[in-house]
Amino acid sequence: MITRRAVLKGLLGTILAGLFAATYGFFIEPALRLRVKRWRISRADWTAKPLKIAVLTDIHLGEPYVGLRRLRQVVRRTNAINADLIVLLGDFAPGHKYISKPVSMEDAAPILAELRAPQGVYSVLGNHDWWEDHAAQRRGGGPCTYGEALEAVGIPVLSNQALKKDGYWLAGLEDQIALRRRTATGRRFQGLDDLPATMAQVDDDGTPCILLAHEPYVLPRVPARISLTLSGHTHGGQVRIFGWSPVASRRYGQRYQYGHIQENGQDLVVSSGIGCSILPIRFGVVPEITVVEIAGV
Repeated sequence: MITRRAVLKGLLGTILAGLFAATYGFFIEPALRLRVKRWRISRADWTAKPLKIAVLTDIHLGEPYVGLRRLRQVVRRTNAINADLIVLLGDFAPGHKYISKPVSMEDAAPILAELRAPQGVYSVLGNHDWWEDHAAQRRGGGPCTYGEALEAVGIPVLSNQALKKDGYWLAGLEDQIALRRRTATGRRFQGLDDLPATMAQVDDDGTPCILLAHEPYVLPRVPARISLTLSGHTHGGQVRIFGWSPVASRRYGQRYQYGHIQENGQDLVVSSGIGCSILPIRFGVVPEITVVEIAGV
């Protein structure tokens, strides 16, 4: 027989569990935890030397979650990995309104400039970087203030650009939903990405190519010429329970949500990133520095 005491104990336990989950999800995991997640990829078309890439994405600057102190921690941990190449995949701008103190990109960029890798540090921009730049929205294009801040401290921003590195190409795609546009039927988004123009800069000499694209949904359009695509944007859903996220793309669902995805001979790695958007919550999706090691078969 269930007693009143048992009911009260069960109710109290449920309340305490809920409070713990809320505290962990809103304060501990997004603000205090940080991990290094590694993926190893072998491809027959990778003819360059083995390459270790450190990926930082979706930083979403702003106290109390990603302030300058937190950013310095991320930079120190990234440098300790001793990666050959470091790439930043966009969304430096805050992605939610729950900011106790703004952090400007002008203050953050010099800290990011402390990142060190023998083959350089390169960036692309994300949708929030464009959305937060109201002048760029009015113009319908760049320059973007976030990109200008990075360029000012010596971090190249690849906007539909490709360049030759040590035995491989590195291509950066501009954001696919950069511009907010309103129509009679509601809000829609317009991209500034130009994949054909980006790929036209890559010599057809068989040299492997890495594509940086903030949103992973470009994968079905990525040509076989690309050996590896690196993306962020999804934050792994921010809440992830037994490998499933309740918040996902309407079109693609869980398909490109997180991790190493292989599809039609393509390799895609989606990082869960550092910060949050919409709501400052992470549960089961620890902020991460993603390390991708790619080598030939």
